Amino acid sequence: MLKYLWLSLLIIVLDLWSKSIASEYLLMHQPVPVFPGLNMTLMHNYGAAFSFLSNAGGWQRWFFTILALAVSAFIIGWLRKLEKQQTFLAIALALVLGGALANVWDRITLGYVVDFIDVYYQQWHWPAFNIADSAICVGAVMLIIDALFFQHHTEKK
Repeated sequence: MLKYLWLSLLIIVLDLWSKSIASEYLLMHQPVPVFPGLNMTLMHNYGAAFSFLSNAGGWQRWFFTILALAVSAFIIGWLRKLEKQQTFLAIALALVLGGALANVWDRITLGYVVDFIDVYYQQWHWPAFNIADSAICVGAVMLIIDALFFQHHTEKK
């Protein structure tokens, strides 16, 4: 099921392209309204999801990089072992893999992850995110759906 790695590559390309556009045209922390409930706001995340450990002093950059690379290797191994009928699971894993590797690229090359999508309701703002984060979230939801609703029968030899 490694044939679904094209999806991971697509996520990486779209994510890095959108981050480069955001970095070029947006000013740091200056919202650009798109429509009510959505701004484009450039932010740099030195931590993990929801800026977890963003002020930890720098060690978190390499910790999250190594963790994401280890998870990525695990996902590739998992993809290799999937059966042909496990398409939904393969797509979920490919989305998570693409998102993880796109954010790893930022961490290695920039030292932070570029976020720019700012969803809000009145004064409440969801933490800023990017396409890679979206792919990871969609992939994670798909993994849960797969675990709950799809039965994978493997023949015992």
